[in-house]
Amino acid sequence: MLIFNILLIVSVFLCSLVAGFLFAYAVVVMPGIKNLDDKQFIKAFQVTDRVIQDNHPLFLFVWVGSAIALILSVYFGYGALGRVEFILLLIALILYLAGVQVLTIIINLPLNNKLQKIDVNAIHSEELKAVRVEFELRWNKSNKIRTAIACGVTLLLIILVFWQ
Repeated sequence: MLIFNILLIVSVFLCSLVAGFLFAYAVVVMPGIKNLDDKQFIKAFQVTDRVIQDNHPLFLFVWVGSAIALILSVYFGYGALGRVEFILLLIALILYLAGVQVLTIIINLPLNNKLQKIDVNAIHSEELKAVRVEFELRWNKSNKIRTAIACGVTLLLIILVFWQ
């Protein structure tokens, strides 16, 4: 039970950091750079995304660690929790993996990678606008979904901590 409790607390902590990161992009970063012209917008996103793409160790630890901690929580929670609590934990895992991790892999990362390849100094302003339009709406929509799911999962995990 002690291992499970520690893993659940680590899961809450790491998932809440991920939720906060996504939330910050949803309510501060993207609305802030939205006011830039197309060239500045693309460059600003490229610069911030490059920190992540270069596998910043602390970011990578939190991002990957959140999924691992949650998976291990489910594994160790199988015998430690009652049926309802375990089902809630399993739902949290499924939502987190599908709605945060997988959504990131299939939507946000490909969009980020495509934007990273753009040389803002080498293409015409009309092309920059088209690139931005194609990127911004889809990326923001996906990020809002990831943010809502990550926040919901974090809330569910906090409830499970206090349910114990």
